[in-house]
Amino acid sequence: MSRAARTRIRLATGAVLSALAIGCLPAATSAFAAPPTVATHRETVRQIPLQGATNVRDLGGYRTYDGEEVRYGQVYRADALGKLTDSDVAALGHLGLTKVVDFRVPVEVQYDGADRLPPGLTATSRPVTDNGLYARLLTAIGSKDPVKQEEMLGDGRAAAFMRDVYRTFVTNPENRARFAETLRDIANSDRRSPLLYHCTSGKDRTGWTSYVLLRALGVPSRTAERDYLASNAYRAAHDAKVRDGLKQSGMMQNPDLLIPLQEVRMDYLDAALERVEADYGGLDRYLTEGLALDRRTLLKLRAVLLRH
Repeated sequence: MSRAARTRIRLATGAVLSALAIGCLPAATSAFAAPPTVATHRETVRQIPLQGATNVRDLGGYRTYDGEEVRYGQVYRADALGKLTDSDVAALGHLGLTKVVDFRVPVEVQYDGADRLPPGLTATSRPVTDNGLYARLLTAIGSKDPVKQEEMLGDGRAAAFMRDVYRTFVTNPENRARFAETLRDIANSDRRSPLLYHCTSGKDRTGWTSYVLLRALGVPSRTAERDYLASNAYRAAHDAKVRDGLKQSGMMQNPDLLIPLQEVRMDYLDAALERVEADYGGLDRYLTEGLALDRRTLLKLRAVLLRH
């Protein structure tokens, strides 16, 4: 087989993985009814309904311990924005975004596509390592070998891998630096400078950032956990289509092996929080020592994002 042919196969496999396994399916094949707004007790998660992304949300509306509320229209969390339609891009334009932070590593951007954004807006790349998750999926799915896929992902291995990914959010210095930069950007913005951050599925790197930000603002842990877990509701229909597509295409006999990689779970979040406790004694020191956010920056976060 020629080198050109091998390259075409590698790129084709990557494209299938991007479209089916991690990224958003192209709008023409992934259209489905947007999930209803997810109620979280007395609060509401505000979804931004788009055709080419499924997990775009306003982080506003949550209440803190002392009764303040996170402002709507200031911070947005999202999944990959490379498959947005023209109408999606226009909808993003109406949000007035002044900064978009992309946590994806280069291989994800290569196969899933650069962000499609309103004119004048360019994503800031801050890659947070996925601990080799994308490459692992590329290998497993691209093999089309059910035995190899079971060996790589079955018997709890996929879930164990995800717990390791979450631990690196805390232990990896470069990851910490990129999360910290994003929180500083928010603190140094004003109420006319909305910011959006995202990864590929909008659930792990984005979920951890959102959890830490909400806790830094004084939002109770139970509330921040509900925001984290809401990704499962928003991604459920899309992820089921992914698994069905992989089975129908013959790439996986048992696509349910992917479920631990597609979902967020409390034991993943707990893995990161246990590392926070072990390394820093709690979230306060993780913020001030692990992320090197001084008290002035933390106070500015509250001033920018909270209202009585």
